[in-house]
Amino acid sequence: MIEKMKKLTFLVTQKEYDGFIDGLREQGVVHIQQLKQGQTSPALQKALEERQRYQQALDYLKISLSAWGKETQETSTPVGAWEGNQEGSLLDYIEKLKTAELAIRHTIDEAEKNAQRLEPWGNFDWEKIQQLQQESGLQVYFYVCAAKSFQAEWAEKYFATPIDEYHKRTYFLAFSDVEPDIKAERLELPAGSLDQYRQEATAAKKALQENHDQTCQLARLYKDTLVKGLEQAQSEIQLRQVELSDESIAEGAVRLLIGWTLEEKAADIAKWLDEKQVYYELEDPAYEDEVPVKITNDGYTRLFEPILRMYSLPNYRDIDPSLFFAPFFMLFFGLCLGDGGYGLLVLLGGIYLALKGSNDIKSYGRLGIWLGLTTTVCGLLTGTVFGIDLTQQDWAILAPVKPYFINDNGIGPIFGYSPMMVISVIIGLVQVLLGMVLKGCKAWKNFGFAYAIGTFSWVIALLAAIVLFGLPACGITLPQGLVYALYGIIALSLVGIFLYNNPSAYKNPILGPLLNIGGGVWETYGMATGLLGDLLSYIRLFALGLTGGVLGSVFNALAYDMTSSMPWFVRWLPMILILLAGHGITFALSMISAFVHPMRLTFVEFFKNADFSGGGKEYTPFKK
Repeated sequence: MIEKMKKLTFLVTQKEYDGFIDGLREQGVVHIQQLKQGQTSPALQKALEERQRYQQALDYLKISLSAWGKETQETSTPVGAWEGNQEGSLLDYIEKLKTAELAIRHTIDEAEKNAQRLEPWGNFDWEKIQQLQQESGLQVYFYVCAAKSFQAEWAEKYFATPIDEYHKRTYFLAFSDVEPDIKAERLELPAGSLDQYRQEATAAKKALQENHDQTCQLARLYKDTLVKGLEQAQSEIQLRQVELSDESIAEGAVRLLIGWTLEEKAADIAKWLDEKQVYYELEDPAYEDEVPVKITNDGYTRLFEPILRMYSLPNYRDIDPSLFFAPFFMLFFGLCLGDGGYGLLVLLGGIYLALKGSNDIKSYGRLGIWLGLTTTVCGLLTGTVFGIDLTQQDWAILAPVKPYFINDNGIGPIFGYSPMMVISVIIGLVQVLLGMVLKGCKAWKNFGFAYAIGTFSWVIALLAAIVLFGLPACGITLPQGLVYALYGIIALSLVGIFLYNNPSAYKNPILGPLLNIGGGVWETYGMATGLLGDLLSYIRLFALGLTGGVLGSVFNALAYDMTSSMPWFVRWLPMILILLAGHGITFALSMISAFVHPMRLTFVEFFKNADFSGGGKEYTPFKK
C-alpha cells in the first residue's frame, strides 16, 4: 500500500534558516524536494568522498576478517603506528594497510613467478655464468623444447647441454659467440637466484600475514567507530543536499523549501511549525507533483518487494501491485520449476536460511519457504517428483489418485490439449483481467469514476463473453434468460467501450462522440491482437515445467541404463553420481527459468495491463 502524503511549502528568512534546518532535522519526518537539480557544492562533494572512504574501509575490513580472521594473532598493539587519536587518521591507516597489501601481493606474485621460471635450472650463481662467458668468449643461451624434439647436433655444434627434464620438456644451455640457429624456445631468465626469490616470497608472505593481523584487529576493535563515521557522513550528505534544495527569493532575504510528510505525521509537524512561527502551507499533492513514495505492506507481501524494486518503485499515482502479483509469482514459480522434489529442496533451503541466516538473509529464506511450498504442491498435482512421472508407477498407494494428476496420463487432455497448457492460459486470463481491473481503479483514483468506465466495460464484456461462449463449449447449457441477460450486458458494455472511453473529449460536444468512437475502435483492435499475444505468453508456464520434468526423467533413465550391467554392490555409486550431477544441472537451469520467466510475465503482461507506470522516488525523511 502506498502511504498518503502531504505537501509542505516553507518560507524561511535568511536569519532563521540555520536554526529552522536543525529543528526540521530533529523532527525527522519531512522529505525535502531538491529544487536545484543536478547542482553540487564543495561541501557536498567532500561529504560524498568521505562516505565513500568509510564504506571502502568497512568493506575492506569485512573481507579481511572473513578471509583471515581465524588465522590472525592477537597482539597488545594491534594497530601498529595508529594510536586512535582521531577518526581521520584511522581511515588513513586502513588505506595505508590496503595499499601495502596490494604491494605485498604484487611482490609475492613476482617472486613466485620468477622462482617458477628458475625451478628447472636449479639454484645457480649468475656471477659464475658471467665468469664462464668471459673466460670462454662465448655467450650462454637458455632454451626449452619438447623432450622428443631435442637434437644431438645441437650438442655438437653449440655444446648444447641438457639441465633438466621438467613436465616432459627439456631445458638446456647452448654456447656460441652469435645467437645459435636452434629451433627451440629461447628463455630470458630473471637476474636473481632461485633461493633469493624463494626467500623474497617467504618474507613477503610473512609481511602479508602481519598486515592482515593488524587489519583484522582493526575490524574487531574499531568497526563501530567506522559505522558511526559512515552514518555521520551520510547525515552530512543529506544536510548538504538540503542546502541545494531551496530557492532564494526577495533578493536573498527569504528561502523557499518544498517538502513532503506522511499524512499521519502532518498534524505533528504542523504543530511544531506553529510553535516556531514559521510560515508554511500544508496541502494535498497536485497530480503533476513529484511525490516521494513510501510502501507499507504486511509480512507476506513485503517478501516480494525486492522483486518489485528490480523493476521500479510505483509512483504516487500508481496502485501498489505487490499484493496483487505476489500470489501469481508464487504460482508461476511453482509451475515453472514444476517438480515436487525440487520444491522440497527449495523449501528446506528456505527453512535453513530463515533459521540460521543473517538478518538480511532471513527474509529471503521466508520467501524461499513460500516458493518451495508452492512448487511442492504444483509438482505433486502434476505428478512429477525428481523427474519421476507418478502416473507411470505401479505403486499401490498411488492407485486412488492417479486419475486426478493434472497431466495427459491423469485427467487427460482438455479440448484436445494438454491440461497444463489450458490451465496456464486460464491463469494468464485471470491475471490479465485483474490487471485491467487495477487499471480502471487507478483511473478512478486519479481522475474520477468516469475515466474508469471504458476499462471496466472491457472487463465486464470479456467476463460475459467467457460465460456466454465458454460454458457451452464445456458442455454446460445456459438458461435462455441468462443468455439474453449476458447479451444485454455485452451490449451495455459496448456503450461504455465506444462512447465513454475518453470523457474529457466531451468538452467539445461535436467532436466528443466521434473521438470516443474512434478511440473505441482503436482499443478494440489493440485488445484483439494484444490480449491473444498476452495469453499465449503464459504457455511458457506449461512448457518450462514440462522441460524440467523431461530432463529429470532423462537423467533417471541414464543412471539406470548405464549401470544396469554392473553388480549391485558396485552399481549404486555411479548411479548416485549420475543422479546427483544430472539433477543438479536440471535443478540449476530450472531455478533460473523459475525466476526469470515469472518476472517477465509480471513486468510485461501484468504491469502493462495494470497500467503500472513506476518511476517512484523513495520517501527519505531529512533526519540525523
